[in-house]
This record gives sequence, C-alpha cells and structure tokens, in this order.
Amino acid sequence: MTFASGFMDIALVVAFVVLALGQILSMVRLVLGPTQGDRILALDTMVINALGLVVVLGIYQGVQIYFEVSLLIAMLGFVSTVALARFLLRGDIIE
Repeated sequence: MTFASGFMDIALVVAFVVLALGQILSMVRLVLGPTQGDRILALDTMVINALGLVVVLGIYQGVQIYFEVSLLIAMLGFVSTVALARFLLRGDIIE
C-alpha cells in the first residue's frame, strides 16, 4: 500500500461521512422547514448530496456506470426542483 493509495482511501471515507451528514441535515430541514420554500430547497440539497454519494461510490468501486447514473439524477433533480417551484408560485406546473 502506497502513501497515495492510503490517502485516497481516507479522502473517500471522509467524503462519504460528510455527504451522509449533509443528507441527514437536509432531511431534518425538510421535516422542520418553516416554509414550503425551505422544504423545496432541502429537497434540492438532498438531490445534490445523493449525486455526490453516487459519484464517490463510483470512484470507490471504480465502476463507470455510476457516473451515468449521476447524470440522470442531476437531470431529474433539476426538473423536479423547477416543477415544485412553479407549482408553489403558480399553483400549476403546465400552462
């Protein structure tokens, strides 16, 4: 085991822990958020944290399919955030 390999393993573990903590804190904001805007922002943050977890998992396992999955998660997260924001502002999604 080289120094770079050990350092990479430690960095990946730290990334997993930080992203998981961010996910948990976003879930707390989702439940306790005083306004609907806070809840939508918490959902968007959860999508970003899930995206980070998938990418870090792909780096850890060395499998490239996770990066394609992360693109799908990013697209769905963006569309869902826009749809929820439009619903909150206008009361409908499609005009």
